Amino acid sequence: MNAKAVVYCDNQFGKMDGKTANGLVRNSKKYEIVGIIDSSKVGMDAGEYLDGIKNGIPIFHDLDDAIERLKERPEYFIYGVAPLEAFLTKEQRKIVLKAIENGMDIVNGLQEFFTEDEEFIQKAKEYGVKMYDIRKPPAKKDLHLFSGRVIKVNIPIVAILGTDSAVGKRTTSLLLAEALKKEGLNVAFVATGQTGLIQGAKYGVAIDAIIEEFMTGEIENAVMEAYDTEHPDIIIVEGQGSLSHPAYLSSCAIIRGARPRAIIVQHPPKRKNIGDFPYIPMPTLESEIELIEVFSGSKVIAITLNHEDMTGEELEETITEYENKFQLPTTDTLKYGCEKLVKRIFKVFPELLKKL
Repeated sequence: MNAKAVVYCDNQFGKMDGKTANGLVRNSKKYEIVGIIDSSKVGMDAGEYLDGIKNGIPIFHDLDDAIERLKERPEYFIYGVAPLEAFLTKEQRKIVLKAIENGMDIVNGLQEFFTEDEEFIQKAKEYGVKMYDIRKPPAKKDLHLFSGRVIKVNIPIVAILGTDSAVGKRTTSLLLAEALKKEGLNVAFVATGQTGLIQGAKYGVAIDAIIEEFMTGEIENAVMEAYDTEHPDIIIVEGQGSLSHPAYLSSCAIIRGARPRAIIVQHPPKRKNIGDFPYIPMPTLESEIELIEVFSGSKVIAITLNHEDMTGEELEETITEYENKFQLPTTDTLKYGCEKLVKRIFKVFPELLKKL
């Protein structure tokens, strides 16, 4: 059985900054998520709130409420907020300290490392608690420079990129990987952010925590580790941010390090400004596809949508519009699954049919 965990995400569950908690509610191979902490949604079912389907994960007011109402105390406290600001507020520090005092091991996805915080170190020692900084990079001696080995990989590598951060690239990546497995393929998934790693991805790196010189090499190394170990038929690589986003270099490193032979682009049609920067308008889907194809030398083979702020009718109309406009299969994987993507991948890479 997976260890039980409660996820802190106050006032952010279902929102952009709550993407770690959102992802864990949808998919968690490493932990059994037994509750979400969000005082603005107390009493709701997390799955129903997020996707309209109950999954039995309750939402609690605070940590005390969770401990009191759960049958047993969770073994892990996961900090499930991923804000642009990397540091805890005074109130948030108190919450982490309370979790430590309750004997819960701490899983931290922030750029602020708890294992380097003297107060947290002393408190964890006092209560026999372990802390895990998911974004803490390896020592420089253990990092990898780009070697070029990935150029010799002879199977399809497909990257799921996007027009912004927190648009569903990881969710689509995982759903597509599972759909291809059901078809009978041996699929390897490479995570590139803290949420995928917390979810239990076997291969990957929190790329935005790596210094620039090693970013491309670390992506290549993760892809090669999956390739050499799993001998897969296809590799799916999660994207980060967007290639056009002025705050992130992640997509550049993913394209250069993974060298995808095909790309799927995730886009939120109703989003007006890029995440955390309300004064910067979203790129058009046309401009992002053009930028990706020029930069990568690969083709965008499909479009996937994030249905935030869209009605069902608007979503269906947009899918039809995009398929006519771009002549690319378009879908929303959370609403409609991955059938169109699977068909497209088999069409682009017919050699995969021989692997079935």
